[in-house]
Amino acid sequence: MSADLMEMLLSQLGGNNLSALSNHVGANEQQTTSALSGLIPVIMGALAKNASTQEGASSLFNALQKDHDGSVLENLMDGFTKGSTVENTGRATDGLGILGHLFGDKMGNIAQMIGQMSGMNNQSATSLMQGLAPLIMGMLGKTQRQQNLDSGGLMSLLTNQTQQHTSNQGQNQLSLVGKLLDSDGDGSIMDDLASIGMRFLSK
Repeated sequence: MSADLMEMLLSQLGGNNLSALSNHVGANEQQTTSALSGLIPVIMGALAKNASTQEGASSLFNALQKDHDGSVLENLMDGFTKGSTVENTGRATDGLGILGHLFGDKMGNIAQMIGQMSGMNNQSATSLMQGLAPLIMGMLGKTQRQQNLDSGGLMSLLTNQTQQHTSNQGQNQLSLVGKLLDSDGDGSIMDDLASIGMRFLSK
């Protein structure tokens, strides 16, 4: 079984980084930890859905090649702070742009649900989401390069990571937000994520 990238990122965001991150978004460490444990699998799940077709996987592969070599992980707080800047250029390096491509107009609802789950306010949850998105992309880009993955390999990696995590401690959090994303009530968030947009960060 491959390493759990979600757990690796959560670990890197601990300690002093957790304290700085919490201060930045205006929440306490317990709230931030709870929110991260929900957000990471949700964002990864959305990425997995985007990469579940050859077209989507190719678009994600191109975005990683262009903008995400993993260097953002060398200084997590710097990368997080830049990612959480309130702007939407549509670029893959812009946290708000990434989330917009993934979740469309449901982004605010997800932030509200994460806030309720963790106890932080909506503004803090939104800032956390924006800062986290480029870090996740950076970790994917670094892993893609280390393992020399093509678009098909990237598709498999994301599928395996999502299945691996949701079978463990992330299941409750993913289920909670999954209900929010399942707009047609059929019990699956995957078709809803697909309808939000399969054109992933190809600009």
